[in-house]
Amino acid sequence: MESILLVDDQPANLQVLLQMLEGVGCKLLVAKSGEAALTIVQKARPDLILLDIMMPGIDGYEVCRRVKANPGTEKIPIIFLSSLDETSDKVRGLQLGAVDYVTKPFQTEELIARVNTHLTVHRLSREVQKRRDELQHE
Repeated sequence: MESILLVDDQPANLQVLLQMLEGVGCKLLVAKSGEAALTIVQKARPDLILLDIMMPGIDGYEVCRRVKANPGTEKIPIIFLSSLDETSDKVRGLQLGAVDYVTKPFQTEELIARVNTHLTVHRLSREVQKRRDELQHE
């Protein structure tokens, strides 16, 4: 079963995300800080991360940078979820390696569509890599 890590320091936001994504068919993991997110990423290796930017301590930008700097986690897709809606904020997130950026408040249908799209792309990418590895061994 695929897993999604939800990262936000606001319990109300996490609750909304959990309710929105409960029907997606994935295991939902939760982190309330950047530090907790990095620990979970190392242990659980989620298939997708939904990441808030503005958090005390390690912010979302830094979490993204660290995930992308680690060869064991660099391929995990990250979608930023933020109330920061300036183009410069979005560009910074994408330049750090995020695959998408959704501004709050978000629409359930849009968020689910983006989550499903990025899970599919990630799944297909893994399958292509697996097949490539198999062909190289033959």
